[in-house]
Order: sequence, then C-alpha cells, then structure tokens
Amino acid sequence: MMFALICMLASDSPPWWDYPGFEVWKFVNLALFVALMVYVLMKADIRGAFRARGETIKAELEKARTERDAALAKLKEVEERLAGMSEQVSLISQRSKAETEAERKRIAQSTEEEIAKLTTQAQREIENAGKVAKNDLRNFAAEQSIRMAEELIKRDIRPEDDARLMMHNLEEMEAAQ
Repeated sequence: MMFALICMLASDSPPWWDYPGFEVWKFVNLALFVALMVYVLMKADIRGAFRARGETIKAELEKARTERDAALAKLKEVEERLAGMSEQVSLISQRSKAETEAERKRIAQSTEEEIAKLTTQAQREIENAGKVAKNDLRNFAAEQSIRMAEELIKRDIRPEDDARLMMHNLEEMEAAQ
C-alpha cells in the first residue's frame, strides 16, 4: 500500500483532488453558490412579489376591459348618430321635394320660362343641401375617427415607434425637396 502511494506521488499524474474536470474548487464554488441562493430565496418574499405582480396585472386587465367597453359604447353612439344623419338627409330631401311641388303649383299660372327657372333652382338647392349634409357627415366621421385614432396612438405607440416615424417623415421631406 505504501508502495502504491509512493508510486502515485512519484508519477506525473495530478492528485485525485486536482484531477482535470474533477477539481475540488468547482465543488466548493457550487456549494457556496447553492448556499447563497437558498439564503436569498428564504429571506426574499418572492411569493409575495409574484402575488403582488399578479394582482397588478389583473387590475390592468380589468382597466383595459373597462376602457374597451367605453370605447365600444362610444363607437355605438357614433354609429347611431351617423344613422340619424342619413335619416335627416332623407327628411331634408323629402322636405325639399315637397317645397318644390308647392312652388310648382303656385307658379303654374306663370310663364313657362319662370317654371323652368324655379325647377332648376329647386334641384340645385336639393343637391346643395345633400352635399352640405354629406360634407357635415364626413367631417363628423373624420373628426371622430381622428380622435379615436389619436387615443389609440397615444396608448399604443412606443418611443421607438415615434422615433422611427419621425425619421421616416424627415426622409420624405428631404426627398421632396
């Protein structure tokens, strides 16, 4: 036995505790790391932190749901107003037609030239009233769309997106010059 120990000490091979890939210092390092992690996990209230984060996420989801419901309600209101606008346009058209008929009956005694002028004028008024109503409807829809788009953009745009859009606009302006 002593001979084996002497042979082992005399040989060029490293001792058992310093064998390549099996160094003792690695195991000591691992034991210290595990002990430190166990200590940190025991002291830190990780469950409480995860629970608090979960509650925060739940509250944010609920807030997002209420905001979505409010946006849907506003959208429904806008759609109802748009439907009401088309009804108003048809009422204006019907009133204009009725006024045109009354005008025709009253002017029936006039000359044919005056009848033609008044008919043309009534048709222009109907078209203009329709155009004005359509323009008002378009303006209203555009304003509502812009407002909703601004809200969505303010809520969803990130600083990186903003910077990218600014650079894109600057490039377009430089290309236009």
